[in-house]
Amino acid sequence: MFDRIIARLRAAATEITPMPDADARHALGALLVRVAKADGAYLFQEIEEIDHLLADLYALNAVEAAKMRAECERLEGAMPDTQELAGVLSTAISPEERDLFVRALWQVADADGQRHEREQQVVAIATETFGMAPEAAAALRG
Repeated sequence: MFDRIIARLRAAATEITPMPDADARHALGALLVRVAKADGAYLFQEIEEIDHLLADLYALNAVEAAKMRAECERLEGAMPDTQELAGVLSTAISPEERDLFVRALWQVADADGQRHEREQQVVAIATETFGMAPEAAAALRG
C-alpha cells in the first residue's frame, strides 16, 4: 500500500507543465510572474494576486487560473529578456487593455505590502516597451 502511495507521489512530482505559446495572455501572466519574482522572493500573496488577476481578466475559475499561472511561470523562466516578453504583449493589446495590464503589474508589485526597486524596474521596462510615459504608468499604480 505504501509503495503505491510513494509511486503516485513520485509520478506527480515528475509531471511537467507544458510550455505555453507566447501569446498575449501568457505573456501578461509571465510578466506578472516576473514582477513578483523581481525582488528575489516569490511570496504566497503575490501568487494569490496573480491567480486572482488571471481569473478576473480571462474569466477563469480558480483551478484554471492556477494552471495558467503554472504555464506562465514556465514561459517566464524561458524568456530571460523582459523587453522581449513585454514586446509579445504590446503588439497584441489596445491602449485600454494596456492600462488594465499596467494596473495588474502594479497590483502584483504591491501584493506583498512593500515597494521594491527591482519590481518597479520590471514594470518600467514593460511600460516603456508598451510606449507609455513613466508618469502615465505611475498614475496607474493607484
